[in-house]
Amino acid sequence: MQRLKPKGRISETRLRVRYAETDAMGIVHHSSYIPWFELGRSDWLREAGLPYSEFEKMGYYLTVTEVCARYYHPAVYDEMVTVYTWVEEVRSRAVTLSYDVRDEQDRRLVMACTRHVCITHDGKPARLPDALYDVLKAQIEA
Repeated sequence: MQRLKPKGRISETRLRVRYAETDAMGIVHHSSYIPWFELGRSDWLREAGLPYSEFEKMGYYLTVTEVCARYYHPAVYDEMVTVYTWVEEVRSRAVTLSYDVRDEQDRRLVMACTRHVCITHDGKPARLPDALYDVLKAQIEA
């Protein structure tokens, strides 16, 4: 799993748990966290100066190849949570991002990571374009 003390720039995405994200037990369903990771990832890229929409216009996608998560405490309906997002690792064709989801008392709810491989719009693996690679490397070393 990822580092507990991230290195580099961290994005903070705040959101309120919606009723539709909870299960019959009144807690957030484990699958509902994955869209939160996407929100954090999108905010991280936007704050770094390269919104994902611009990356797509360049002719690429970052396809998810792996999701890992460790659940510590449940989130519940109407609770405010913060998704902390950072870049864990950058390679020529791939990037790994990590997430730390916390409640308003700063209690850790979930630690997670997603791995992504760069592909073209035709679905062929590709090197990360220099514009994205440079942004990712600069932010991880910040």
